[in-house]
Amino acid sequence: MEMKLAEATEVLERTPAVLIHLVRGLPEEWVRATEGGDTWSCYDVVGHLIHGEVTDWLPRVRMIIEYGEGRSFEPFDRLAQFREDQTQPIERLLDRFAELRERNLVALRSLRLGSEDFSRTGIHPDQGTVTLKQLLASWVVHDLTHISQISRVLAKQYAAEVGPWKAYMGILNTTIDRSGDRSGADPAKP
Repeated sequence: MEMKLAEATEVLERTPAVLIHLVRGLPEEWVRATEGGDTWSCYDVVGHLIHGEVTDWLPRVRMIIEYGEGRSFEPFDRLAQFREDQTQPIERLLDRFAELRERNLVALRSLRLGSEDFSRTGIHPDQGTVTLKQLLASWVVHDLTHISQISRVLAKQYAAEVGPWKAYMGILNTTIDRSGDRSGADPAKP
């Protein structure tokens, strides 16, 4: 399927509400649970998404528009959320993410991008030359990856409780491929 900006923004608009419905009001035990080892909790994922809203997606869109390949993107710190205040309630993080996302989508719309802009290129510090279209599509898929991750983390809290039905619960039988990930935490690498 070809990336269309209107459809992409529809998905991006929904992410905060999806996360709010999945996570808001859950007991702290659920919010902070992980899949074991150095995997991320729901709290960690929301913190990561916040950091991406501030430093990654829209700043990179603007860099492509303003500099093209004349200036490389700043490297994205996928673990920045762990250096933030870890005492804030998840509700505050969810509200912050929703505010940032809304602001970024308003700013994205104000750029009045057309299909002719999608072939513009920029330089990713690891991936090399990337197009604006690839960046925008990656923003959507990154959101969906983390929604899936949160769902998986929550489901795995009852892995032992489902008994023999575990064999039929695909979400409980997935493994995380960490072969290319030094931290073992983030399945989506912006």
